[in-house]
Amino acid sequence: MSFSSFSLNPKLVDALPASVLKPSEIQKQAIPKIIQGQDVMALAQTGSGKTYAFGLPILHSMSQKPIQKLSQKLLALVIVPTRELATQVAGDLSRVGADLDLRVEVVCGGEDTELQIERLSTPANLIVATPGRLLALVNQGAVDFAALEHLVLDEADRLLDMGFIADIKSLIALMPTRQTLLFSATMPEPLLQFTQQILARDAIRLESNVVNTAVEDITQTIYHINKGSKAKAVIDLIKRNNWSQVLVFVNAKGDADALCKKIHKAKLTAASLHGDKDQALRTDTLNQFKAKQLTVLVATDVMARGIHIDALPVVINFELPEQAAVYIHRIGRTARAGLSGCAISLICHAEMPRLNAIRELSQLSVPVSELEGFPVTDKPIDPNSKRPPKDKQANRRTAKKRSASQFSKKQIR
Repeated sequence: MSFSSFSLNPKLVDALPASVLKPSEIQKQAIPKIIQGQDVMALAQTGSGKTYAFGLPILHSMSQKPIQKLSQKLLALVIVPTRELATQVAGDLSRVGADLDLRVEVVCGGEDTELQIERLSTPANLIVATPGRLLALVNQGAVDFAALEHLVLDEADRLLDMGFIADIKSLIALMPTRQTLLFSATMPEPLLQFTQQILARDAIRLESNVVNTAVEDITQTIYHINKGSKAKAVIDLIKRNNWSQVLVFVNAKGDADALCKKIHKAKLTAASLHGDKDQALRTDTLNQFKAKQLTVLVATDVMARGIHIDALPVVINFELPEQAAVYIHRIGRTARAGLSGCAISLICHAEMPRLNAIRELSQLSVPVSELEGFPVTDKPIDPNSKRPPKDKQANRRTAKKRSASQFSKKQIR
């Protein structure tokens, strides 16, 4: 099956990247339904081509309209959870739609609002946006939904996780009747309830995989390791395997910076990426990593949703995410577009409950093993154990001593 079989505008098909040879499973299912104008809830694994699954039929539909209908009117809106994903989706759609005389714009935080208002003084035909900034611009009159025909919620479960649902409900309340498309890799119960509120009753549910699972081309490995040995283990794995490009996930911004410093000391090129970084620096860091100017990128989950890095070979979970569904998105940064990849997770005793939650959600059957050269010596914490009273008293006495030198002098006397 080829993209030409969908009867898409030939200019769209001709503009597809050379690496996109044939439609993915979710594209085969979604494109015809979207062209027909139906509301769609599509569940597909990360890296399965969701952007083209909704982008191609929407761009096709817009290209069929007379020029006066397109002139200075917003016809399509894609809402995503992060700035990086907004930039990526807009870039992908701009490239394939370059010959259609359509204007695509990005609206997200990290950029001066006045500059965005100035750009939007000439309305775009398609906007890719994060919810908060979009709502602010709508309230200022810079964005008008009067002609809107297509709404896409991309990475919908992440929009829910990040607390954007209130903003999205406010935005939808301002929109006319339109085609609504919802794309996600996981489907938690709260999101399912939300879809029932925003999709038409005859909406089509499409699934290109077992819900909440990762693609089969990802080789998953889980190592049980001491918490204090994780940084050394990451460095050892990278050097031992001579990996040239590795994405490492952590849960906290401070941990990203701290781990990055340790990797630097090991003479590996690395950078950290998280929400406290200036947007320009975040963009530059991501571009450096994509260009393989950095060996290691240490990131919080700002990177876990939708970001595409060509042929990324390895993802390492320095620690397991607090939410099981995030694990699917993290490891989905590798093995994209039909390629294979490797996902490694380093877990300590305290993370076993998180591993159990991931296994329950994703049907993960990967065994836990020990990493050669890193024996597990930490013991699991027994919540029922109590320390002897004398230990507590000793701790209190020690805490009263102001310094090690003071402690030593009193002992000498």
